[in-house]
Amino acid sequence: MAKERTLIIFKPDCMEKKLVGTVLARFEKAGFDIIACKMTRLQPEQLREHYAHVADKPFYPEIEAFMSSRPVIVAALEGEGVVGKVRELLGPTDSTKAPAGTIRGDFGTDMMVNVVHASDSVENGQKEIARFFKPEEIFA
Repeated sequence: MAKERTLIIFKPDCMEKKLVGTVLARFEKAGFDIIACKMTRLQPEQLREHYAHVADKPFYPEIEAFMSSRPVIVAALEGEGVVGKVRELLGPTDSTKAPAGTIRGDFGTDMMVNVVHASDSVENGQKEIARFFKPEEIFA
């Protein structure tokens, strides 16, 4: 398996519940390297670009309001098969369908309040990391 990169966003609910360390520890225990990490407040322009695939949907304003409601932590992880393995650790996007033992099953609430965003493909991981990090902010 080749080394891949994925973007992680510790969402506002993760920050509010003080779960960042707990969730990050699961990623580290799985063997992934943290190659970039910072706290930021997501801006409307960033969110519209990041969620471009749903920005025209009626529920988008709710996503933007939630994701900009407090500072978040964005991170880039690297490792063999990291995209798929992180998504397995997270469980389904809808936390109500995520089994116990997965991050969303243990800590999430619903489809949006689900602790962590993670890239859904290697290609999107590359695009998303570039969206949130300058090249000099990545340490790999």
